Amino acid sequence: VQLQAYGGGLVQAGGSLRLSCAASGVIVSAVSMGWYRQAPGKQRELVARITRDDTANYVDSVKGRFTISRDHAKNTVYLQMNILKPEDTAVYYCNVLHKGLPIHDYWGHGTLVTVSS
Repeated sequence: VQLQAYGGGLVQAGGSLRLSCAASGVIVSAVSMGWYRQAPGKQRELVARITRDDTANYVDSVKGRFTISRDHAKNTVYLQMNILKPEDTAVYYCNVLHKGLPIHDYWGHGTLVTVSS
């Protein structure tokens, strides 16, 4: 399984970015998927997840601003991020969720999002 996250970059506060997670070796619509982030000096946290039945959940800090979705044909999971804040600055990763937990061996390199104030 390979999960390649991309789409990060430098954006001003209030701006938007869309992250993509291209998957191979796993069908993203058949599993639960999550977007995580890790800010400097902090632990990695789950910010959004989408279950097999398309139920989406978000950490409180991104509710109303981030949207997780997936495209079966492209086997890709997205994270639309709006109204970005400097505290959203982090490396963002995607992963498969098994019983609610990420699979250690599936972590990729992530994509860096930097939000300037």
